[in-house]
Amino acid sequence: MASTDVDMKLEVVTLPVTDVDRAKSFYQSLGWRLDADIVRGDSFRVVQLTPTHSPCSVAFGTGLTTGEPGSVRRLILAVEDIDAARADLVGRGAAVSELFHLAGGRVPGRDPEGRSYQTYASFSDPDGNEWLLQEITSRLPGRTWEDAATDVATRADLLHETAEHHDHYEKTHAPHNWWDWYSAYMGARQHGKTPDEAVAAANRYMDEVLHIAAR
Repeated sequence: MASTDVDMKLEVVTLPVTDVDRAKSFYQSLGWRLDADIVRGDSFRVVQLTPTHSPCSVAFGTGLTTGEPGSVRRLILAVEDIDAARADLVGRGAAVSELFHLAGGRVPGRDPEGRSYQTYASFSDPDGNEWLLQEITSRLPGRTWEDAATDVATRADLLHETAEHHDHYEKTHAPHNWWDWYSAYMGARQHGKTPDEAVAAANRYMDEVLHIAAR
C-alpha cells in the first residue's frame, strides 16, 4: 500500500495507575510539564504530563483505561547523552538502573561498540510501569519522517559522512571512481549498517570492482 500524506502524530500514551495523585507527584518530580488535570465528577479525571521536549505526552487518571496498573513495559525515552539523563533523574530521586546493553539479554555496561540505539537504563513509576532511557546519538537512514526540504538536508548529511569516510580510502588506494565507493557506502547505511560496517562493505565492493576491471 502506498504511503499516505496525512500526518498521524502519536500524541498521548495512557498509563494505568492505582493512585492518581501519587503518579502525578512522581512524574512532576522528574521535571515533566503538567499539561492538564481535569476532573468531571467522581468517575472521571485525566492528568497529562509531557517529558522534556517530547512531542508525545502521557496521561493517567480515573475512567481512562481498564489496564492493570504497572502493566506497561518498554516506554522508551530517547536521549542523546544517557549519562547526563540518568544523572538528572537520579538527582530528582528516581531509582534508575545502571547502564546496560542487549546481548541475548540485559548485559551490564555500555554497548562495547558504542553504537547508537544500543545503550539503556531503566526505571519505573510507583505502580511499576517501566521506562527505558535509550541513547540515540544518530538516527539510522530512513528512521525519520521528513518533508522535502529536510530530505535534502538528510541526504547532504549522509553525503558529508560518506566523504569523510572515503577520504581514508582515497589516500590509501590507487585511483578509482569515487562514486563506486560512495554508492556502496551509502547503500549500506541506508540498509541500517553502522558507519564502520558501511566502510567495510564499500571496501569489499571496491575490491570486487577493481578485480573485475583487472581481468
